[in-house]
Amino acid sequence: MILNILITIFSIVSLLVIHELGHFIIAKRFGVKVEEFGVGYPPRLYGKKIGETLYSINLLPFGALVKIPGADGDDSHLEDYRRYTTKPIWQRALIILGGVVSFWLMAIILLSVVFAMGTSQAISDNEAGSLVNPQVQIMGVAAGSPAEIAGLRVGDTIREFRVQNLEFKISQVKEVQELTEKHQGEEVVLTIQRGKEVFTTSLIPRISPPEGEGAMGVALVRTAEKVFPWWQAPVKGIEATANLTGAIIMSWGQTLGNLIQGKGLPTGVQLVGPVGLGVLINQAAQLGLNYFLQFIAIISIYLAIFNLLPIPALDGGKLLFLGIEKIKGRAIPQKIEENVTAVFFSLLIILMIFVTIKDIAKLF
Repeated sequence: MILNILITIFSIVSLLVIHELGHFIIAKRFGVKVEEFGVGYPPRLYGKKIGETLYSINLLPFGALVKIPGADGDDSHLEDYRRYTTKPIWQRALIILGGVVSFWLMAIILLSVVFAMGTSQAISDNEAGSLVNPQVQIMGVAAGSPAEIAGLRVGDTIREFRVQNLEFKISQVKEVQELTEKHQGEEVVLTIQRGKEVFTTSLIPRISPPEGEGAMGVALVRTAEKVFPWWQAPVKGIEATANLTGAIIMSWGQTLGNLIQGKGLPTGVQLVGPVGLGVLINQAAQLGLNYFLQFIAIISIYLAIFNLLPIPALDGGKLLFLGIEKIKGRAIPQKIEENVTAVFFSLLIILMIFVTIKDIAKLF
């Protein structure tokens, strides 16, 4: 348990450190003064000044920090060429985007490693030939469905389907679908592989399931393992990052559309906080290194897109203020920007606390 907690904290903090490193590198590139680059939040445990920048390790392991005068406070004490506020808008925008882009770069690196190590690829039921370990995996579990009640998770592999003393080996999605449809309303036993663990669980496929969920309430995909040469792995990593980015944006668009229409969150969509995220990271780690790295890459992409939202307190909000400055020809008064940012930051903290309480409640 302690090891899992440490892995979760290390994974999240590493992503946030890389995010701040993106801001740091671009700021230095444009000659902007950076007062401090720190891992964690104060109080400070250790600090060493190299050149003009203090590099620190801090007590609270909730992220990282970069202190850039002008971006975080008044920089009027600096010479003009070192001040963030006197830099052209395009340079300030790139400093802000440096953090966001670092998330995407990390996703590309992680996914490239996954492809080089060998990873499961989605294949059709009809695909044959020299397939390595073809299997049927769960890629989605509907909330409140028989599958969720039975304890099935995303990434689980369905090895066998047993009903009425008849046992069927599973290697294609259509086999599960046909057997499920044939035995709706009857108790069935599934043999599940989760990482190195193999176990059985029972459920009763619904006769009249909600639209789009299916009798068990799972989305399935057939996969087989494939290893890519080192020179091709980065290309696959870029492609996968682009595809995942598009899929996440479309998913968020659908969610927003549902909320605007008063339909609520789409089936299976749930908000998770740090605790819920820790549980998911732990589950991915149990499935193996490949799944763990893929999941961290997906989190990195989510963070990149989230940070680009035009909400004050996020990088997208800072870009919004720069856009207003470009249109008006002058910057928004710093006090106003700070107050608006503080309000939205407080709202985000309240939302995170609310979601975290729900995540903790699910554990008991």
